[in-house]
Amino acid sequence: MKHRRREAVGTAFLRGVVVSGLLSTLQDRREPGRKPAGARKVARHALQGGAALAAGTAAAQALRRSDWSQALAATMAGAAALYAVEQLLAAPAIEEISHGEEEEPEA
Repeated sequence: MKHRRREAVGTAFLRGVVVSGLLSTLQDRREPGRKPAGARKVARHALQGGAALAAGTAAAQALRRSDWSQALAATMAGAAALYAVEQLLAAPAIEEISHGEEEEPEA
């Protein structure tokens, strides 16, 4: 029987941060006229990717042990982390432009 070492959830989080950050930064860059992703958007995607991968890893490990309550808790914690990051790093409703006027961002 092949024995697999349990992956630490922190390692999964860091992997998710790096992978999601790279994807967010580099995806769709070849389209003409497309601006590069802003730092806030890349950070939001990276943190959400890390949280999702960490929660998924913890849930999968719990399911392997048939620990249903731990799997549910990991999934709920992941969803809460995604929501928190979305709320904290969402684009501001009104952006201030350089000469002091306020402008609604484009949808």
